Amino acid sequence: MKREDCFNPEFEMMSRHEIEKLQLERLKKTVRHCMNSPFYKKRFDEIGLNPDDIKTLDDIRKIPFTTKQDLRETYPFGIASVPLNKCVRLHSSSGTTGNPTVILHTQRDLDEWANAVARCLYMVGLRPDDVFQNTSGYGMFTGGLGFQYGAERLGMLTVPAAAGNTLRQIKFIKDFGTTAIHAMPSYAPRLREVMDQLGIDPRKDTKLTTFIIGAEPHSEAQRKRIEEMMGVKAYNSFGMSEMCGPGVAFECKEQNGMHIWEDYYIVEIVNPETLEPVPDGEIGELILTSINREAMPLLRYRTRDLTRILPGECPCGRHHKRLDRMKGRSDDMIILSGVNIFPIQIEKILMHFDELSSDYLITLTEGDHDAMTIEVEINDAMFVDDYQHLANLTKTVTRQIKDEILITPTVKLVAKNTLPRTEGKAVRVKDLRTHYK
Repeated sequence: MKREDCFNPEFEMMSRHEIEKLQLERLKKTVRHCMNSPFYKKRFDEIGLNPDDIKTLDDIRKIPFTTKQDLRETYPFGIASVPLNKCVRLHSSSGTTGNPTVILHTQRDLDEWANAVARCLYMVGLRPDDVFQNTSGYGMFTGGLGFQYGAERLGMLTVPAAAGNTLRQIKFIKDFGTTAIHAMPSYAPRLREVMDQLGIDPRKDTKLTTFIIGAEPHSEAQRKRIEEMMGVKAYNSFGMSEMCGPGVAFECKEQNGMHIWEDYYIVEIVNPETLEPVPDGEIGELILTSINREAMPLLRYRTRDLTRILPGECPCGRHHKRLDRMKGRSDDMIILSGVNIFPIQIEKILMHFDELSSDYLITLTEGDHDAMTIEVEINDAMFVDDYQHLANLTKTVTRQIKDEILITPTVKLVAKNTLPRTEGKAVRVKDLRTHYK
């Protein structure tokens, strides 16, 4: 790896020893800074923990976990570590199930956030002469402004197209010469579908080369499908508003895991039930501690996202640890007849069949036994009147899913555009069981 391959070579080219030395310095500083937070001051006092007790990186385990419920109970500003007059922006979740989670930012926080996102985009080959189109929602959702400021920091011409209005998205792609686009994985098939209706071939009629995908769990098969249908390289990203937003972890050109920027975060993977650490390579819940924030650093935040640290070094030369793609969330896990199932397991099977589209819906119902129905749309290219082929395909899909999840679902192949569409994250599971409410 050369310096010119890095946006922030000072941090991207660090050795493991240098990374861990910086992490310890920033952890000590962050913990002491958090004593300005009423929430953390009270929590440390309750367990008799003093900032001076944090002497090594392993001492982070002395610190209690922070949860989304903690953010809701201290709504709106109870976890802040600076006075409100030092903050210049806030972002929040929707709060559809109670108080939203609010995250505050100082100007320095925003500057560092822009640097982190720019670092990610530069790492996959984007440069100032690229045109970057952002299809994320703006406003309280961090994906819009997060990528906007990062792309601007890198120096690209940015197109803040926001979510929805696919016809306008395609017009912008063509008229402005868009080379890179940020979109949810489930939106890519919709883009291609409308392009086909307009007689546009993205490989020949656009300048698209790069897709940035994230915000939804997705399989490697779905990523490959996006690359094939759009004629691009698709890079996986991870972010969350509690840690700023996008820019927490990102794939490099090797596409073999997302580098988590350890000069910004300390990463732990724990068993979601015992909360004990698991070894590298084993799937568990992602725990993050922000160590480069002013307004509202969070200590040992339980993300509920399930992933693993990939063992070994990345051929790109960066020594920042790599996270595997998100397998789902511990609180999104389906329990059916005593079996733990994640929607991504089912998607992985569906994406292997060219006859099937990327749109599917899992419905859970109750009766004498809980049941799972999987509706998946058929691609237009398939001969839909070949009923024998449909029957054989249904049996094959059912068998492969059963082999994966150990439960036999009811698989229904439905016509294109039958399932409901959403502009935000795709709805993949509808749980109608009253005993799980």
